[in-house]
Amino acid sequence: MGEKRSNHTVYNVNYHFVWCPKYRHTILDSIEDSLEAIFRDVCDEYGYEILSLHISLDHVHLFLSAHPKHAPSEIVRTVKSITAREMWEQYEPFLEEYLWGGGFWEESYYVGTAGDVSTDTIEQDIERTEHV
Repeated sequence: MGEKRSNHTVYNVNYHFVWCPKYRHTILDSIEDSLEAIFRDVCDEYGYEILSLHISLDHVHLFLSAHPKHAPSEIVRTVKSITAREMWEQYEPFLEEYLWGGGFWEESYYVGTAGDVSTDTIEQDIERTEHV
């Protein structure tokens, strides 16, 4: 981690996002590998650097770095919408059992900023919140 550079910017902007599937169903373990691959594809495509990704049974922790031109709301909207669409395309029969009425993710999410916080610190936070 550390400063990154673009044409006219030197930055170190890191976000910690957390969100849940609809109704907080414990379904993510069944689709974790595909979901992780899609997270990585989306972040690569949009220029977001994944620093840490943890997929639990009923929520996701995503710690990433992004250029300051990207608002946190834009980042989370992009990642959630594309992963939701891809999950429905791949797992529609499975998801229909749990997510009646469509949708995949809850609308709400948590975002925190972390400038110089290490990935280890975020991992410790994840472990601590998993036991709450």
